[in-house]
Amino acid sequence: MNSKTINNKIIVSIIVPCRNEEKFIAKCLDSIIQQDYPQNKMEILVVDGMSNDKTRKIIKKYIKNYSFIKLLDNPKTIKPVALNMGIKTARGKIIIRMDAHAIYDKNYVLKCIKYLDKYKADNVGGIRKTLSGKNSIIANAIAISISHIFGAGNASYRTGSKKIKWVDTVFGGCYKKEIFEKIGLFNEKLIRCQDREFNVRLKKAGSKILLAPDIKCYYYARDNFKKFIRWIYSGAFWVFYANKFTKEIIVSWRNFIPSLFVCSLFTSLLISIFISPFIWIFIIIISIYLLFNFYFSIKIALSKKDIRYIPAMILIFTTTHISYGIGAISGLIKFLTHKNE
Repeated sequence: MNSKTINNKIIVSIIVPCRNEEKFIAKCLDSIIQQDYPQNKMEILVVDGMSNDKTRKIIKKYIKNYSFIKLLDNPKTIKPVALNMGIKTARGKIIIRMDAHAIYDKNYVLKCIKYLDKYKADNVGGIRKTLSGKNSIIANAIAISISHIFGAGNASYRTGSKKIKWVDTVFGGCYKKEIFEKIGLFNEKLIRCQDREFNVRLKKAGSKILLAPDIKCYYYARDNFKKFIRWIYSGAFWVFYANKFTKEIIVSWRNFIPSLFVCSLFTSLLISIFISPFIWIFIIIISIYLLFNFYFSIKIALSKKDIRYIPAMILIFTTTHISYGIGAISGLIKFLTHKNE
């Protein structure tokens, strides 16, 4: 692909997997429709997992007004199946995966294609800024934690970057369609982590993944405490359990940190019942953790000029690390005990 190809505006296929997204699907589609890329060179494939809310009704209204939007049915409901259906149906030479839970800057599509060509990358993505699902202190705290280094680790697409760089993974992704012919489609056995597994395969094949900070989208975080816990737990569980269904190891060292934290707390507390000095190990671990937690929570509260963020951030950070740790341990146990079919 060269600059002439880009100037000629090649066809781009945008795949949007969704299920029960009545709250967000219209905002997502509006942001795609408003892209500064010609609509006659763009197709939007919304692959719906048989939603039982108003999602399908909303999508069908858009289809009446925009002929380049199509609705595909995904009876299996899971995301990798939706992605593969979209890829197989796509007419475009470029595939962009977009999440229904997000909205996208007006130049998102154009910049993805530009950098794909300029840097000879095989997957391009940008920064995912997190928005609150609703206007409440807890919902706001959840949104902050997802993009904060203490809550999200060192994933650049979450925490941000000041420069273009090569990375291990990005949010969504913009690909040349030919890459799927080279390394295969998404792994349909993975309910979550299908992006991570695909990108591991991609890099092993000698391909490159680029993160460009001026490519931006805005992701709506889970808007209540229970949804947030389930989301964190599920993500951690699948990071470990997914390795049962992959040829390559997709878990990294940083995924072990929350599980080691939870194990050290539980083990030291349990042993202290029989050997009392071990209680000091528990106290030291929890004290160091709370020191960091208080520090970041107070810093956030000061930046927001609202003291209510101190208890809210402490709660959300603690919930993140405990839920992730338990999810990771559960996923690891399932990985070790589950028999291959």
